Amino acid sequence: MTGLGSTMPKLRVRGATKVYETRSGDLLALDRCSLDVMPGEIVSIVGPSGCGKTTLLWSMSGLHGLTGGEVLLDGKAITGPNPAIGMVFQEANLLPWRNLDSNIHFPFEIKREKPDREWIASLVSRVGLDGFGGRFPRELSGGMQQRAALVRALSFKPSVLLMDEPFGALDSFTREEMNHLVEEIWMDTRTTIVLITHSIEEAIFLSDRVVVLSPRPGRVANIYEVPFPRPRSMEIMATKEVFDLQNAIKREIVGEQKSRYAALQALPDAIPAPTH
Repeated sequence: MTGLGSTMPKLRVRGATKVYETRSGDLLALDRCSLDVMPGEIVSIVGPSGCGKTTLLWSMSGLHGLTGGEVLLDGKAITGPNPAIGMVFQEANLLPWRNLDSNIHFPFEIKREKPDREWIASLVSRVGLDGFGGRFPRELSGGMQQRAALVRALSFKPSVLLMDEPFGALDSFTREEMNHLVEEIWMDTRTTIVLITHSIEEAIFLSDRVVVLSPRPGRVANIYEVPFPRPRSMEIMATKEVFDLQNAIKREIVGEQKSRYAALQALPDAIPAPTH
């Protein structure tokens, strides 16, 4: 499955470093992160809160520039927003004064391009939103809004889809439904996907590989292969092998947090250690 026989990465992150300037001084968010994502692969990125996951994802999208290093798409440096990259955010970000159909078509209006209505209609049907085209966001549930955001991101057939914790605000049942939906669409399209998530179970269910970032400044601490066949049923997710992988990833994250805390405690007294 991984790479679909290709040896050239779809996305290549090389030495990604990001420093934010704040009132209290420079903040190193990412430190020399390097990662390859192969064509047709789903890669999840997990790690402690504040470790730079979203910063890394936004750098891949071209929405945030890097202080050092680079991100390449098909061997070419990403220097700004790229039409080949779609993105689904933590919030659906639907315009409240537009109905569902016009929200989905909005990117085409901005780019002054003609939408592929047949493709969009197939996506709308696939995510179960048939008959809701005239509804406004306030008339849709959170899960329905995220389905619409997913359709909007896929509507222009991106070669890469970046997802920034898109289902974190949903209830567990709806989140599980969305995970199955993403897997089904991926199996049809083989779109390269990079997903940020706080759920290790979600990462394992969806991914070919799970990347663990260290506490800030974010570095790649470890990468775990997910060997389970697709489609992945709930029966597979209840096996000992999955639990063992979950625990290994959890131990990696906890171990990185403890190492970071120990390093901070070893600093001079002039720099206070964390209180919690």
